[in-house]
Amino acid sequence: MTTITTRTVEYPADNLTMIGHLALPAGTGRRPAVLIGPEGVGLSDVERNRAEALAELGYVALAFDLHGGRYLADPEDMLARCMPLLSDPDRMRGIGHAALDVLRAEPRADPDRTAAVGYGTGGAIALELGRDGVDLRAIGTVNALTTGRPGEAARIRCPVWAGVGSEDPIMSPAQREAFTAELEAAGVDWRLVVYGGALHAFHHPTVDHIVRPGVGYHPRHAERAWRDIVALLTECLPATE
Repeated sequence: MTTITTRTVEYPADNLTMIGHLALPAGTGRRPAVLIGPEGVGLSDVERNRAEALAELGYVALAFDLHGGRYLADPEDMLARCMPLLSDPDRMRGIGHAALDVLRAEPRADPDRTAAVGYGTGGAIALELGRDGVDLRAIGTVNALTTGRPGEAARIRCPVWAGVGSEDPIMSPAQREAFTAELEAAGVDWRLVVYGGALHAFHHPTVDHIVRPGVGYHPRHAERAWRDIVALLTECLPATE
């Protein structure tokens, strides 16, 4: 394993002080950079570990915060915070831009070579950055088949990869169709992978929060989805020239 370094970064967004987790690869030169957005419960060791795994592969990675340092273990608290957020593209973009500014300002990060990967609410934010015309090399989402305001998908300037569980009650077949229809109509280079038998948040290992019906961890598909995300980055944002 290569030697990576990590540090906590604080920055303002959504009228909160966000606390992100930055992971840097070995060496001193500039590297491609990846923004990582968490599920609606908020930043946890799951996303921190993924940032560190990407740093091991040679990326500068920032796992960003959603809730001002809070982890919303109670589903009602999480829904009360996330549902208004998910219905407000401008708020989502504000959170995404604030984190992206931190990532691109890091001296080790190449600001012209960035990608965004997100899960659930964090994935919706990654998509909104694309719909806002941000120059990204790739967008990868899991459990985030959200649609945007009419016509704005045409601003997406990079390939989009999306993963979803076949049994996800939140990301229904109708939601899948609406999502892919939006991207197809906009001429986006998109891919959708449906993981058979998987529920919502299938990628997220069991942690200390209440699990709602329709939500569950699927370790085999979680590993497959991670490999698919790494393959997306390898294709669109290679860590080595």
